[in-house]
Amino acid sequence: MQTLIDNARSFATHVAEHADAFRAFASGQSPEVLFVTCSDSRVIPSLITGARPGELFELRTAGNIVPEYHSGHPAGETATIEYAVRVLGVRDIVVCGHSHCGAVSALVRGDDLSAAPAVRGWLDHAAPDPVRGAAPDAPADLAGPVQQHAVAQLERLRAYPCVRERLGEGGLSLHAWYYEVHTGAVSAHRPGRGGRAPFGPL
Repeated sequence: MQTLIDNARSFATHVAEHADAFRAFASGQSPEVLFVTCSDSRVIPSLITGARPGELFELRTAGNIVPEYHSGHPAGETATIEYAVRVLGVRDIVVCGHSHCGAVSALVRGDDLSAAPAVRGWLDHAAPDPVRGAAPDAPADLAGPVQQHAVAQLERLRAYPCVRERLGEGGLSLHAWYYEVHTGAVSAHRPGRGGRAPFGPL
């Protein structure tokens, strides 16, 4: 924690050295991409993409889950997506899953999460069922379920009125990525490829 505190204390000095760039942030933001990914501390969107401040609007949830849209029950995740699409006008949404994902692993294995009821409820009600299956024997065996899970979140997004409208207008694109935390490799979903390897290099 002390290292984080020390960096926070000195950050203003860094800002002063780039005053013009940071001063522009006072007038607002105009990110082009909504980046939806896991809360996992090993997944750093700006590090993966090289994005600078102001370029990514981020939504981080356990397991990069996109909850179902319910107009009568607004949630922080739903509000973030709607704000990004309708107010900020992002042109792309990326859902990025990752290797060694504890949330997807718990879904696939059917782990007992009785000691973490909020986590259990989130996974049970927010995640689609297709990722459930045989327990993986190694982290590499989890790649398929994580990738399938990321693609499933795109289908959740398509059901959001704001997303559906922008897709219909041709002003929005959806992407599913897969990030390997131990290699740094990033692959993307290629819908037309089919077969056993629907993800390939960016």
